[in-house]
Amino acid sequence: MLSIKHLVQQYVPGKPVLRDISLDIEGADITAIIGPSGTGKSTLIRCINRLVEPTSGAILFEGRDMVKLSGSELRQARSRIGMVFQEYNLVERLSVMENLLTGCLGKTPAWKALLRKFEPEDIRGAWEMLEVVGLTGFANARADSLSGGQRQRVGISRAVMQHPALLLADEPTSSLDPKTSVEIMELLTRVATSKNIPVIINMHDVELAKRFANRIIGMAGGRVVYDGPPSGLDDDILKQIYGGESWLH
Repeated sequence: MLSIKHLVQQYVPGKPVLRDISLDIEGADITAIIGPSGTGKSTLIRCINRLVEPTSGAILFEGRDMVKLSGSELRQARSRIGMVFQEYNLVERLSVMENLLTGCLGKTPAWKALLRKFEPEDIRGAWEMLEVVGLTGFANARADSLSGGQRQRVGISRAVMQHPALLLADEPTSSLDPKTSVEIMELLTRVATSKNIPVIINMHDVELAKRFANRIIGMAGGRVVYDGPPSGLDDDILKQIYGGESWLH
């Protein structure tokens, strides 16, 4: 599904944020990327769909190197990768239903999108997603009237409306309270399972990652220092990832 090979990214020459990252992602599992702030977690997620430009390396997705794509080929590849953002990235003045249908823009002709003439199956799919996330009664509500948890449910639903082969989530729970964070992780887990989509999540909450992820990638200093199951994430590994000891207990 996804193979990252020797990925390097540096915003400033000679100061790499990502240092020789190689990972393979396959199967409909939850992969959580954890690590301290500034270690490159968000940059890694955003390199995959080229929201951030890699400096070197390869990102093989569905048999094509994302690093080498441009124009219509890049747009087509991106349409196969759903993205959930920390700050939701909804169109605030549009309704919940309209926000969901923007997930279909990759396969909807521009003139139809401008006239809001979406295909009947897309509209049916949007209603089904609203039922899945418990927002059926909010279809006509403006996005800016929703709570943070409701907005994130819309963001996830919009990403699923793309029918992606891969779902990326960049700190999807960091702006939410603990109860809502668990609900959002439960929703992402259901999406991974029911839609058979691999989900890669960049997150700070170690306990939440251990509870929901099948695989945890621990980063420190722009490198992968742990790649394995939650059960292997002991105190020694956590000290390698985060440094120090006082925060552990």
